[in-house]
Amino acid sequence: MAVIASHTFFFNGPYDETMALLIEARNYIAYHDMSEHRKLSPQVRLQISYESMRVTSRLTQVMAWLLAQKAVHAGEISREQAASGDFSLSGGEICSDPSGPDNLDLPAGLRSLLERSHSLYMRVERLDTMVRQDVERAAEAEAAVG
Repeated sequence: MAVIASHTFFFNGPYDETMALLIEARNYIAYHDMSEHRKLSPQVRLQISYESMRVTSRLTQVMAWLLAQKAVHAGEISREQAASGDFSLSGGEICSDPSGPDNLDLPAGLRSLLERSHSLYMRVERLDTMVRQDVERAAEAEAAVG
């Protein structure tokens, strides 16, 4: 029972946070004042597009990872499968790069999304590492016994 409760907390907190940020990012991108956007230099508009894609990439990577963990909990895939490259968190350098929030040329809303999506991504990256290390230790222990 404790495993289920801890898994629910483990999954629901980051899942809810990711979903809220995805919705906020979608609304920001869809409804950002385009008349204000047009007044900006082409270089700043390009930075806004790039950083918007970084937010989207982080959040979709996190959501995919969380759904893989949910599949493990539901018995749909094994822990070993979830720890494989197919289901591990990806995005590497682009998603883990903390730059953006300090760029005052970017709108405040986008800077906030960049900061919060980076924080979430880095937390989930640590969880991904922990899960993979746990699976590796279990495999080593099984090999030592067998």
